[in-house]
Amino acid sequence: MMVPVALLLLGALTAAVGPRLLARADWTEREPVVALWMWQCVVAAVLLCCALSMTLSAAAAWQAVRGHVFATAPSRVADAYPLGTAGPWAAATAVALACAGLWSGAMLVREVLRARARLRRRRAELLLRAPLLPGEEPAGGRLVVLEGERADAWWLPGPAPRLVVTTAALRRLKGRRLDAVLAHEQGHAQARHDWLLHCSAALADGFPQVPVFAAFREEMHRLVELAADDVASRRHGRLTTALALVELNEDRGVFGPGHSPHGHVPQRVQRLLTAPDRLPARHRLRLTATATLVPVVPVLVALVPGLRAFG
Repeated sequence: MMVPVALLLLGALTAAVGPRLLARADWTEREPVVALWMWQCVVAAVLLCCALSMTLSAAAAWQAVRGHVFATAPSRVADAYPLGTAGPWAAATAVALACAGLWSGAMLVREVLRARARLRRRRAELLLRAPLLPGEEPAGGRLVVLEGERADAWWLPGPAPRLVVTTAALRRLKGRRLDAVLAHEQGHAQARHDWLLHCSAALADGFPQVPVFAAFREEMHRLVELAADDVASRRHGRLTTALALVELNEDRGVFGPGHSPHGHVPQRVQRLLTAPDRLPARHRLRLTATATLVPVVPVLVALVPGLRAFG
């Protein structure tokens, strides 16, 4: 049966071509939200190819699975899939892909558990550094100010999300620049960027030899920051947001020679200062629609024999 093989080849082609096309595109920094969506669609298409190939391979290898897969399908649809001619490779393919799926799920669970553990530690540290006053009740979404010598601001997700700002940041950032930093962090929270980072990290850690997943994680870290910068710049202006980034990071050595974990900050500042024009709305809509169709292709490939049966 050639459909599972075609799906695997399609998944490999998508994994190889998709990241290259996105890397060559000159609009990703101008429209990071669209780029985020397109990356998700590419990865979803790769995973969907594997899932559909696993399902059809299992149906070809075992009669019990075949009965469940085609339980509600007309007999001519089931007959259109030459499942009975599959060789021993069908069972091996189904088992291998099932193991890969279980491993992906395990990696995602591990990543979520690790993130929750980090969040608990950070919340415990926050409670230690900013304890509640007698009779004070914890309020969800409240702003927490910490004593600190380093200017910093971050968002703690969870059931009771909190925006944390250090006193150094309050002293250094004034007026709209402080508002821009807070808007940046709120942009992360509203778009739930933490879940994108968890999923990309789980796939990259689970399959370190697969380039598309490594590129997916790297691009997620970059694009979510650009998207949050755009949220802040639309509310408070690009120059204000750029100056806020400079003031917030100037004592971390990111603007000097040498490697820094925040080395992407100068590129973000340059992007804000050069003020690239957004794509026209029609262009953004076409890109979004094209990305949405990418995961549909594996479904159509899997349904080709059945659609042919209806003539």
